[in-house]
Amino acid sequence: MGYCRRCGDQCLSRPTVFCVRCVLGNGASAVAPNCPVCGATLSVPDGFGPVAESRRPELSDRSVTVPGMATFLLIHGGGGSGWDWHLVVDELRRRGHEAVAPDLPIGNPEAKLADFAATATAAVDGRPDIVVVGHSYGGFTAPLAAARLENARLLVFLAGMVPAPGEAPGQWWGNVGFEGPGSGLTETETYLGDVPPELAAEALSRSRDQLSAEWDDPWPDARLPDIPTRVLLCRDDKFFSPELQRRVARERLGFEADEIDGSHSVALSRPVELAERLERYFATL
Repeated sequence: MGYCRRCGDQCLSRPTVFCVRCVLGNGASAVAPNCPVCGATLSVPDGFGPVAESRRPELSDRSVTVPGMATFLLIHGGGGSGWDWHLVVDELRRRGHEAVAPDLPIGNPEAKLADFAATATAAVDGRPDIVVVGHSYGGFTAPLAAARLENARLLVFLAGMVPAPGEAPGQWWGNVGFEGPGSGLTETETYLGDVPPELAAEALSRSRDQLSAEWDDPWPDARLPDIPTRVLLCRDDKFFSPELQRRVARERLGFEADEIDGSHSVALSRPVELAERLERYFATL
């Protein structure tokens, strides 16, 4: 559910930017109305046209979509769930996009990478203009999902593990030279250092055991998907250090990583800034 950015009315069908009432009530043509803010041409659903002033309030729950809106497929990391993204989901929807954060089947002892990818793709299959974002361990699933989605437009590794063909998740750590943060930090300090205490406590209470069988499952594709790709590291990450993430981006993808302030759990600590960055990535395609 979204809100019209002009009048604030809710869209009951899907997140949007402007409802039909605001578009048609702003002097726009019923055949090819224009966004009252940016001027972009919008398409009005069948059955809508010039309406009497007395009927316009009835249109507040019908909406038009604006070019430039994306569907964000947000893939959580190890031991996580779709809840980890809930603040970013809300912010992206507030901006007029759709956002979906499925729970991967990490509690299934037989689930492997193909099952993770199938769960992710099923959540958005058939939707247009998909941006796939993989956080942390979700980096092994995100490119598989992107390669299997016809409408995938962009792949983002957020503090993410970038896989190599044939490499199992359990092999990645040694292959990239991962060094843990040491024994001096608590779990909260390692993963959730800048997350508000109550929210950090809830995040820990919602963590799930990773019982699935993907640890020794070789990454199945011959290459990463041939779509625009970004790496976004977190400057205050105590788990995957910025130095490690910069080096992995250079060695495995051949380009420099982008950076954002925040801990490993930036989706909880800085959801507005993260949503803005993801939106900007899509807008510059």
